[in-house]
Amino acid sequence: MRVTFTVNGREETAEDVWEGESLLYVLRERLGLPGSKNACEQGECGSCTVYLDDAPVCACLVAAGQAQGRRVRTVEGLAEQGLDPVQEAFVESGAVQCGFCTPGLVVQAHDLLERVERPSDAEIREALAGNLCRCTGYEKILDAVRLAAERKAAAR
Repeated sequence: MRVTFTVNGREETAEDVWEGESLLYVLRERLGLPGSKNACEQGECGSCTVYLDDAPVCACLVAAGQAQGRRVRTVEGLAEQGLDPVQEAFVESGAVQCGFCTPGLVVQAHDLLERVERPSDAEIREALAGNLCRCTGYEKILDAVRLAAERKAAAR
């Protein structure tokens, strides 16, 4: 099957996609966008989180065919004009260690800050609840989201 969809603002086509192939596989292996990580393949860790038509989804759970005619935005797409403020805040706050969970956390935090200008700690924790990290202990991740929120609010 052929799947044509918009990825980070550009129309892309994947040829010979088999029925069970995930959107994550197409993004990483066919389109060369390795930012979203393949960790659990069960939608439990959030490492593969991308936007599908402006809603965060676990790309490992989305069949590639479901993306037909739709818009996908990956962590790479957040940095099209330099690093996004969320990405910058993760780096500056030391919220990146091994980096495996980072793309999904960044996309999920980005989505939160698009919806809530100054989220409380409880709102941040709830928004990131589906994203697992084994390295940082989450405190630096919370610091990063708080910093990004401050900067985004100041820029408005």
